[in-house]
Amino acid sequence: PFTLRERWAMKGIGSPKIIITETSIEIRNLLLLDNNLNSCNVEMRPKGIIVRFRSLLETYALVIPYYKLTIYKGDFAVYSMFRDHYFIKVKSDTKAIQKFFKKILDFKADNLPTSIEDL
Repeated sequence: PFTLRERWAMKGIGSPKIIITETSIEIRNLLLLDNNLNSCNVEMRPKGIIVRFRSLLETYALVIPYYKLTIYKGDFAVYSMFRDHYFIKVKSDTKAIQKFFKKILDFKADNLPTSIEDL
């Protein structure tokens, strides 16, 4: 995890509450167990992100390392996060959520390992 100083410099590592619009079948089966609003939050870590969501009284997490993380900005105010065959599409209707996804993309770009073409 990030140190307190790093968290302060990054102006926070956690997202606000994000509404889930669509998911892969495995995650959808977990979310269908209760009738609550499907929401999640995203936490940045030095080597990846953690997407946490709740179903019934259990908390589930999808851990995505940066090298497997793919983020697409789809329709208006929708972001898609992919890892292998898992995906979560979330609503990004506020500036805070859009700013957080930009922070993730910038951090991922700054910390990618050097590719052979860059040498």
